[in-house]
Amino acid sequence: MPHIPLIGRLTGREYTAILFGSVFVALETVLTFVIAFLPTSVIQWFYNHSRTLWHAIVGPPTPPSPHKALAENIRRAPDFERLCEIFGYTHEEHVVMTKDGYLLGLHRLPFRRGEDTGRRGYSTGKPVVYLHHGLLMNSEVWVCLTDPARSIAFTLVELGFDVWLGNNRGNKYSKKSIHHNPNSTKFWNYSIDDFAWHDIPDSIEYILDVTKEPSLSYVGFSQGTAQAFAALSIHPQLNDKVNVFIALAPAMSPPGLHASIVDGLMKASPTLLFLIFGRRAILSSAPAWQSLLYPPVFSAVINHSLRFLFGWQSHNISPLQKSAAYAHLYSFSSVKAVVHWFQIMRNAKFQMAPPPERRHELLPRAFPTRNIVTPIVLLYGDSDSLVDMDVMLRQLPGHTTARRLHGYEHLDIIWGEEVDRDVNPYVVEALRSHAVRPERIMSEAKLNGVRSLDGALESPDTVSETASMYGVEER
Repeated sequence: MPHIPLIGRLTGREYTAILFGSVFVALETVLTFVIAFLPTSVIQWFYNHSRTLWHAIVGPPTPPSPHKALAENIRRAPDFERLCEIFGYTHEEHVVMTKDGYLLGLHRLPFRRGEDTGRRGYSTGKPVVYLHHGLLMNSEVWVCLTDPARSIAFTLVELGFDVWLGNNRGNKYSKKSIHHNPNSTKFWNYSIDDFAWHDIPDSIEYILDVTKEPSLSYVGFSQGTAQAFAALSIHPQLNDKVNVFIALAPAMSPPGLHASIVDGLMKASPTLLFLIFGRRAILSSAPAWQSLLYPPVFSAVINHSLRFLFGWQSHNISPLQKSAAYAHLYSFSSVKAVVHWFQIMRNAKFQMAPPPERRHELLPRAFPTRNIVTPIVLLYGDSDSLVDMDVMLRQLPGHTTARRLHGYEHLDIIWGEEVDRDVNPYVVEALRSHAVRPERIMSEAKLNGVRSLDGALESPDTVSETASMYGVEER
């Protein structure tokens, strides 16, 4: 049961937040329930009217084009498998059981386009790289780009890597446990600690067991970097299994939110989120809203939310890329994991989750991140409001290297229009410097439709060629 503070323990602003938050959650619950039983014709009615209203305000839709058709196919893709099929890749699905009983979905891209040997679930003899997503995301965020040359996952596959993509407990591909039902509060009783103690090390152990490699390279985005910072710091033996850790938009001790009212309230009492959102999944109605709204309307809602909460302008991400990728932006996670982040922000320290409320005498411990032995490479945007590089570097070992990306915000680092020139080459350079037997990468450098020159990757010359190459149809 949630702990309800006694009257007088909260300020007027906090009670107001609880009131409005409770109304929001109630509406969210009703909306999710109602949409689950609405006939398709009614959902289509809402969709059509939001489209009509949008074009009445902003003008008629843009003419059809191969690029627009490709973005629409990506937006409509229901899962990781379909996203890979759009670009001509075959994938494998694996399931790893953590030591505490959660079943995590792992996706694997072992072969270049057209290279599939039919031999699944075995070692490919290639260097292994493991990609891990951020908060409220899943593995789809790596493969929903409108140009395959900008996708770091597809780029690494073509360079000769055996690419694995992880998923956190609770998200779209990891919503099972042998102990708890996903409808129970016990299933969602996890924080960043659990990602670090179980999800990351257990996934890595499974991958190395399948591939028979002595170590792998880790590329994380946002919270995916925090999980690696935490896991490597508390599992000394894990450092022997990760030959390099590349952190994209690294997250450790974010300074806070751009929205000062929300930031101040959550830092003052992070556990208010439990009273507002409960103790299960957070923002579970997001897929319902997406089904009701015309894609440009949905994109506008996401844009305004990101601008309000984080101050991000998202100018480096094209409108078509937003339309394609925002449909794959959200996946389930626990309220407790989000509460953990606000506790970190409040204390300005990358620390473990506080002990249960009845044990206030026990203070949370900071993750011993200076003990990390694995080489660390940070790639961060100087316009990213969630990164305080000075604070971060003070908490990391001396061998850490950092590269600033001018004008980049948070999501830009995986979805920006110029990532194939500004970001991906540095990832490839770090991998070549630290991967096991890097000559295997160099021998794979001649690509189908993608060329490599000093680490800078180019896509096919025109969008039209890309669309026709992958069989994209306009809608």
